[in-house]
Amino acid sequence: MSTIAPVQAHAPHLACGSEALRALFPALARTTYLSICDKTILADPVRGSVETFLDRLAQASANRVDHEEMVTASRRKFARLVGAGEDEIAVMRNVSDGINSIATAFPLAEGDNVLLALGAEHPNNIYPWLHQQRRGIELRNIPASEGHIDVGALVSAMDARTRLVSVASVSFAPGERTDLMALGTECRKRGIFLLVDGVQSAGILHHDFGQEPIDGFASSTSKGLLGLYGYGFLYVRRAWLDRLMPVHMSRTGVSADNDDASAMGDLRYTPRPDAQRFELGSYNLAGAYAADAALDLILGLGTKAIEAHVLALAEELREGLQRLGLPVFIPRLPAHLVTVGTVDAGGHGYSTDPVITRYHGRLADAGIVSTIRRGQLRMGLHAYSNRADIEAVLQCVGRS
Repeated sequence: MSTIAPVQAHAPHLACGSEALRALFPALARTTYLSICDKTILADPVRGSVETFLDRLAQASANRVDHEEMVTASRRKFARLVGAGEDEIAVMRNVSDGINSIATAFPLAEGDNVLLALGAEHPNNIYPWLHQQRRGIELRNIPASEGHIDVGALVSAMDARTRLVSVASVSFAPGERTDLMALGTECRKRGIFLLVDGVQSAGILHHDFGQEPIDGFASSTSKGLLGLYGYGFLYVRRAWLDRLMPVHMSRTGVSADNDDASAMGDLRYTPRPDAQRFELGSYNLAGAYAADAALDLILGLGTKAIEAHVLALAEELREGLQRLGLPVFIPRLPAHLVTVGTVDAGGHGYSTDPVITRYHGRLADAGIVSTIRRGQLRMGLHAYSNRADIEAVLQCVGRS
């Protein structure tokens, strides 16, 4: 039994966009931060939780089991956040780790096919599937016009050998939300596994896996979950767990009578029946402490409230930029990302459109943090964003 009291960051009295919430993020005192789609900014309670871990490590005041209680707590809190069972959640290092865990464990046979919209996905949701072609599978590319994931086209491409569809919940550019309910419903009818790269939506948009027909969901904590790099989560729907055999195995993924990490059980081992069968070796404990505190903060606000808040601000920003004559991307299903310019008119950090380059530089000079991806100017919103942020952007862009 641990003698360590958990670090608390739960703040049910805070409201989205409030000064009390914003005061928890030191970066907001000097910047207008609109780059959550790239990386997070740390809240004081999250940093404090990590510092508590470092202090305990420095003072040798906790053992490994004590520290790993934070892993368990973060797993439990993420399950609550997305409406899943704790047994359906595995701790990962990042999105790539989660996607590869499914790709390598999935029972694919020669001639089976996987559907992917290459023109809309991040490379980390492409290379794992290109790599699986060595198993003799067919990777079917569904065209993505201007970065739009066409659910109808995905459904039309399904056949008797389609085993899995992998999509982003929100594309990293142009920032459009995927209709997971519609796609998941069609996948569920056919017994097709729907895997979601959820890094752009987790912690910002509301998810309820008790209602959404999703089979797998991978996210890191380095964006909307407000944590650190090197920590994340993988959701695997309970009905699929016994059909997915991990390629890699360590003591953490094995069922045994003794929970001690160094205890060797029977050589005829059995993988854990839950999603922890995908967990490998030692955990990123600093990441666990950060995630525990960050999830308290997000759960205190509630993702329904966060989603309503960011969607309203995003719409206000789109409309304002349109009035100023900027080529704003209009998503079919809006998210918390606002993008300007043409998809693929440039690449990572640069645009071939001088207008985009000029405005990106102007925003930076004004202390407004944005990013360029696939040649588009991107601005991402979270719970701490407020109308003053929107006004700052519009004033900066509208300056003659």
